[in-house]
Amino acid sequence: LSMQYISFYDNKTKEEIALIKESGHITYLTHQYLKSLIKPGITTKYIDDEAGKFIREHGGIPSCLGYEGYPRNICVSVNDEVVHGIGSDRVLKEGDIVTLDICTLYKGYHSDSAWTYPVGKISRENERLLHHTEKMLFVGLKEVKDGAHLNNIGARISEYAHKYHYGVVQELCGHGVGRELHEDPDVLNYGKYNTGMKLKTGMVIAVEPMITAGSRHINILDDDWTIVTRDGKNSAHFEHTVAVTDDGYEILTGE
Repeated sequence: LSMQYISFYDNKTKEEIALIKESGHITYLTHQYLKSLIKPGITTKYIDDEAGKFIREHGGIPSCLGYEGYPRNICVSVNDEVVHGIGSDRVLKEGDIVTLDICTLYKGYHSDSAWTYPVGKISRENERLLHHTEKMLFVGLKEVKDGAHLNNIGARISEYAHKYHYGVVQELCGHGVGRELHEDPDVLNYGKYNTGMKLKTGMVIAVEPMITAGSRHINILDDDWTIVTRDGKNSAHFEHTVAVTDDGYEILTGE
Protein backbone atom coordinates (compact mmCIF):
# COMPACT_ATOMS: atom_id res chain seq x y z
CA LEU A 1 0.00 0.00 0.00
CA SER A 2 1.09 3.62 0.04
CA MET A 3 4.65 4.35 0.87
CA GLN A 4 5.14 5.47 4.46
CA TYR A 5 8.37 4.14 5.89
CA ILE A 6 10.25 4.06 9.12
CA SER A 7 13.55 5.80 8.64
CA PHE A 8 16.19 3.21 9.45
CA TYR A 9 17.51 -0.03 8.01
CA ASP A 10 16.50 -2.63 10.51
CA ASN A 11 18.26 -5.99 10.71
CA LYS A 12 15.90 -8.43 12.38
CA THR A 13 16.80 -10.95 15.05
CA LYS A 14 16.25 -14.66 14.45
CA GLU A 15 13.24 -14.45 16.77
CA GLU A 16 11.75 -11.58 14.77
CA ILE A 17 12.32 -13.38 11.48
CA ALA A 18 10.59 -16.46 12.94
CA LEU A 19 7.54 -14.34 13.82
CA ILE A 20 7.47 -12.73 10.36
CA LYS A 21 7.61 -16.26 8.93
CA GLU A 22 4.62 -17.29 11.07
CA SER A 23 2.77 -14.23 9.80
CA GLY A 24 3.90 -15.13 6.29
CA HIS A 25 2.55 -18.65 6.67
CA ILE A 26 -0.92 -17.22 7.37
CA THR A 27 -0.54 -15.02 4.29
CA TYR A 28 0.48 -18.07 2.25
CA LEU A 29 -2.45 -20.16 3.51
CA THR A 30 -4.83 -17.30 2.72
CA HIS A 31 -3.53 -17.22 -0.85
CA GLN A 32 -4.05 -20.97 -1.21
CA TYR A 33 -7.59 -20.74 0.17
CA LEU A 34 -8.60 -17.77 -2.01
CA LYS A 35 -7.01 -19.33 -5.08
CA SER A 36 -9.41 -22.27 -4.65
CA LEU A 37 -12.40 -19.87 -4.73
CA ILE A 38 -11.45 -17.92 -7.87
CA LYS A 39 -13.86 -18.61 -10.72
CA PRO A 40 -16.16 -16.66 -13.05
CA GLY A 41 -19.25 -15.29 -11.31
CA ILE A 42 -17.86 -14.34 -7.90
CA THR A 43 -17.44 -10.74 -6.78
CA THR A 44 -14.22 -9.13 -5.67
CA LYS A 45 -15.96 -8.23 -2.38
CA TYR A 46 -16.66 -11.94 -1.78
CA ILE A 47 -12.92 -12.65 -2.14
CA ASP A 48 -12.15 -9.82 0.26
CA ASP A 49 -14.74 -10.95 2.84
CA GLU A 50 -13.42 -14.51 2.75
CA ALA A 51 -9.83 -13.22 3.12
CA GLY A 52 -10.73 -11.26 6.25
CA LYS A 53 -12.47 -14.25 7.83
CA PHE A 54 -9.65 -16.67 6.95
CA ILE A 55 -6.86 -14.44 8.27
CA ARG A 56 -8.70 -13.91 11.57
CA GLU A 57 -9.55 -17.61 11.94
CA HIS A 58 -5.82 -18.31 11.71
CA GLY A 59 -4.87 -15.82 14.41
CA GLY A 60 -3.87 -12.90 12.21
CA ILE A 61 -5.17 -9.41 11.51
CA PRO A 62 -5.52 -8.07 7.94
CA SER A 63 -2.77 -5.41 7.78
CA CYS A 64 -4.40 -3.55 4.91
CA LEU A 65 -7.70 -2.82 6.70
CA GLY A 66 -7.60 0.79 7.85
CA TYR A 67 -4.01 1.29 6.66
CA GLU A 68 -3.96 5.03 5.89
CA GLY A 69 -7.72 4.70 5.49
CA TYR A 70 -7.76 1.71 3.13
CA PRO A 71 -11.29 0.23 3.42
CA ARG A 72 -10.82 -3.50 2.78
CA ASN A 73 -9.02 -6.57 4.15
CA ILE A 74 -6.78 -7.16 1.13
CA CYS A 75 -6.22 -5.58 -2.29
CA VAL A 76 -8.07 -7.25 -5.19
CA SER A 77 -6.97 -5.85 -8.55
CA VAL A 78 -8.48 -7.02 -11.87
CA ASN A 79 -6.96 -6.86 -15.37
CA ASP A 80 -5.61 -3.32 -15.92
CA GLU A 81 -5.64 -2.58 -12.17
CA VAL A 82 -1.99 -2.66 -11.10
CA VAL A 83 -2.45 -2.48 -7.33
CA HIS A 84 -4.77 -1.40 -4.49
CA GLY A 85 -8.04 -2.54 -6.11
CA ILE A 86 -10.92 -2.34 -3.62
CA GLY A 87 -13.29 -5.32 -3.31
CA SER A 88 -16.73 -4.42 -4.67
CA ASP A 89 -19.75 -5.86 -6.48
CA ARG A 90 -17.60 -6.29 -9.59
CA VAL A 91 -18.09 -9.83 -10.92
CA LEU A 92 -15.10 -11.78 -12.20
CA LYS A 93 -15.47 -13.02 -15.77
CA GLU A 94 -13.93 -15.89 -17.69
CA GLY A 95 -10.58 -14.72 -19.04
CA ASP A 96 -9.94 -12.07 -16.38
CA ILE A 97 -6.75 -12.01 -14.33
CA VAL A 98 -6.94 -11.01 -10.66
CA THR A 99 -4.14 -9.98 -8.30
CA LEU A 100 -4.55 -10.66 -4.58
CA ASP A 101 -2.17 -8.59 -2.43
CA ILE A 102 -2.41 -10.02 1.09
CA CYS A 103 -0.77 -8.56 4.19
CA THR A 104 -1.06 -10.13 7.64
CA LEU A 105 -0.21 -8.81 11.10
CA TYR A 106 0.65 -11.55 13.60
CA LYS A 107 2.11 -11.02 17.09
CA GLY A 108 3.27 -7.54 16.10
CA TYR A 109 4.89 -8.45 12.77
CA HIS A 110 3.70 -8.03 9.21
CA SER A 111 4.09 -10.13 6.06
CA ASP A 112 3.23 -9.17 2.50
CA SER A 113 2.71 -11.29 -0.62
CA ALA A 114 0.90 -10.72 -3.92
CA TRP A 115 0.06 -13.18 -6.68
CA THR A 116 -1.85 -12.83 -9.95
CA TYR A 117 -4.31 -15.61 -10.78
CA PRO A 118 -6.24 -16.62 -13.90
CA VAL A 119 -10.04 -16.60 -13.84
CA GLY A 120 -11.11 -19.67 -15.79
CA LYS A 121 -9.36 -20.02 -19.13
CA ILE A 122 -7.27 -16.99 -20.03
CA SER A 123 -5.70 -15.81 -23.28
CA ARG A 124 -2.22 -16.85 -24.30
CA GLU A 125 -1.17 -13.20 -23.95
CA ASN A 126 -2.32 -13.16 -20.30
CA GLU A 127 -0.72 -16.56 -19.63
CA ARG A 128 2.55 -15.16 -20.94
CA LEU A 129 2.25 -12.01 -18.79
CA LEU A 130 1.68 -14.10 -15.63
CA HIS A 131 4.46 -16.55 -16.48
CA HIS A 132 7.06 -13.89 -17.12
CA THR A 133 6.11 -11.67 -14.17
CA GLU A 134 6.42 -14.63 -11.78
CA LYS A 135 9.79 -15.40 -13.37
CA MET A 136 10.85 -11.78 -12.78
CA LEU A 137 10.17 -12.16 -9.06
CA PHE A 138 12.54 -15.10 -8.79
CA VAL A 139 15.11 -13.55 -11.14
CA GLY A 140 15.15 -10.52 -8.84
CA LEU A 141 15.39 -12.70 -5.73
CA LYS A 142 18.47 -14.42 -7.16
CA GLU A 143 20.33 -11.15 -6.53
CA VAL A 144 19.50 -11.19 -2.81
CA LYS A 145 22.29 -12.14 -0.39
CA ASP A 146 24.50 -10.59 2.26
CA GLY A 147 26.75 -7.90 0.75
CA ALA A 148 24.87 -7.62 -2.56
CA HIS A 149 23.84 -4.19 -3.84
CA LEU A 150 20.13 -3.50 -3.38
CA ASN A 151 19.66 -2.10 -6.91
CA ASN A 152 20.85 -5.36 -8.49
CA ILE A 153 17.32 -6.68 -7.80
CA GLY A 154 15.63 -4.01 -9.89
CA ALA A 155 18.33 -4.06 -12.56
CA ARG A 156 17.76 -7.77 -13.09
CA ILE A 157 13.95 -7.44 -13.10
CA SER A 158 13.90 -4.59 -15.62
CA GLU A 159 16.46 -6.29 -17.86
CA TYR A 160 14.21 -9.36 -18.03
CA ALA A 161 11.06 -7.25 -18.55
CA HIS A 162 12.52 -5.25 -21.41
CA LYS A 163 13.77 -8.41 -23.11
CA TYR A 164 10.12 -9.49 -23.43
CA HIS A 165 8.82 -5.95 -24.15
CA TYR A 166 6.93 -5.48 -20.88
CA GLY A 167 6.53 -2.24 -18.95
CA VAL A 168 7.98 -1.84 -15.44
CA VAL A 169 5.92 0.43 -13.18
CA GLN A 170 8.37 2.88 -11.57
CA GLU A 171 6.13 4.82 -9.17
CA LEU A 172 5.61 1.75 -6.95
CA CYS A 173 8.19 -0.51 -5.37
CA GLY A 174 9.01 -3.17 -2.83
CA HIS A 175 10.06 -2.31 0.71
CA GLY A 176 11.31 -3.46 4.05
CA VAL A 177 8.86 -5.42 6.22
CA GLY A 178 8.67 -5.94 9.98
CA ARG A 179 6.88 -4.18 12.81
CA GLU A 180 5.64 -1.78 10.13
CA LEU A 181 4.09 -2.94 6.89
CA HIS A 182 6.34 -0.61 4.92
CA GLU A 183 9.85 0.02 6.22
CA ASP A 184 13.09 1.14 4.62
CA PRO A 185 14.61 0.43 2.18
CA ASP A 186 12.74 1.03 -1.09
CA VAL A 187 13.21 -2.00 -3.34
CA LEU A 188 12.92 -0.69 -6.89
CA ASN A 189 12.04 -2.82 -9.91
CA TYR A 190 14.58 -0.96 -12.06
CA GLY A 191 18.06 0.41 -11.47
CA LYS A 192 21.77 0.10 -12.20
CA TYR A 193 23.87 -2.87 -11.20
CA ASN A 194 26.23 -2.44 -8.25
CA THR A 195 24.54 0.71 -6.94
CA GLY A 196 22.52 1.36 -3.82
CA MET A 197 23.06 0.20 -0.26
CA LYS A 198 24.42 -3.26 0.50
CA LEU A 199 22.04 -5.89 1.80
CA LYS A 200 22.88 -7.47 5.14
CA THR A 201 21.97 -10.79 6.71
CA GLY A 202 18.84 -10.32 8.82
CA MET A 203 17.21 -7.65 6.66
CA VAL A 204 13.64 -8.48 5.64
CA ILE A 205 12.35 -7.10 2.34
CA ALA A 206 9.39 -7.51 0.02
CA VAL A 207 10.37 -7.91 -3.62
CA GLU A 208 7.42 -7.24 -5.93
CA PRO A 209 7.64 -6.68 -9.68
CA MET A 210 4.56 -4.84 -10.98
CA ILE A 211 4.61 -5.40 -14.72
CA THR A 212 2.39 -4.17 -17.56
CA ALA A 213 1.60 -5.68 -20.94
CA GLY A 214 2.02 -2.25 -22.53
CA SER A 215 3.27 1.15 -21.38
CA ARG A 216 4.65 1.46 -17.84
CA HIS A 217 2.58 4.61 -17.18
CA ILE A 218 -0.21 4.57 -14.60
CA ASN A 219 -3.20 6.58 -13.37
CA ILE A 220 -4.99 6.61 -10.03
CA LEU A 221 -8.79 6.30 -9.99
CA ASP A 222 -11.23 8.62 -8.21
CA ASP A 223 -11.35 6.29 -5.19
CA ASP A 224 -7.78 7.56 -4.45
CA TRP A 225 -6.52 3.98 -4.16
CA THR A 226 -6.91 1.91 -7.31
CA ILE A 227 -3.97 2.31 -9.68
CA VAL A 228 -4.53 1.33 -13.32
CA THR A 229 -2.44 1.24 -16.46
CA ARG A 230 -2.85 4.43 -18.47
CA ASP A 231 -3.22 2.52 -21.75
CA GLY A 232 -5.73 -0.02 -20.38
CA LYS A 233 -3.41 -2.98 -20.93
CA ASN A 234 -3.34 -5.69 -18.27
CA SER A 235 -0.90 -5.82 -15.38
CA ALA A 236 0.52 -8.61 -13.19
CA HIS A 237 2.09 -8.49 -9.72
CA PHE A 238 4.04 -11.17 -7.86
CA GLU A 239 5.56 -10.61 -4.41
CA HIS A 240 7.28 -12.49 -1.60
CA THR A 241 8.59 -11.28 1.73
CA VAL A 242 12.11 -12.68 2.20
CA ALA A 243 14.90 -12.59 4.78
CA VAL A 244 18.42 -11.89 3.55
CA THR A 245 20.82 -14.71 4.46
CA ASP A 246 24.61 -15.09 4.20
CA ASP A 247 24.40 -16.79 0.82
CA GLY A 248 20.92 -15.92 -0.49
CA TYR A 249 17.42 -15.51 0.91
CA GLU A 250 14.68 -17.31 2.77
CA ILE A 251 11.08 -16.93 1.59
CA LEU A 252 8.92 -15.99 4.59
CA THR A 253 5.56 -16.01 2.75
CA GLY A 254 5.72 -19.64 1.64
CA GLU A 255 4.45 -22.92 3.03
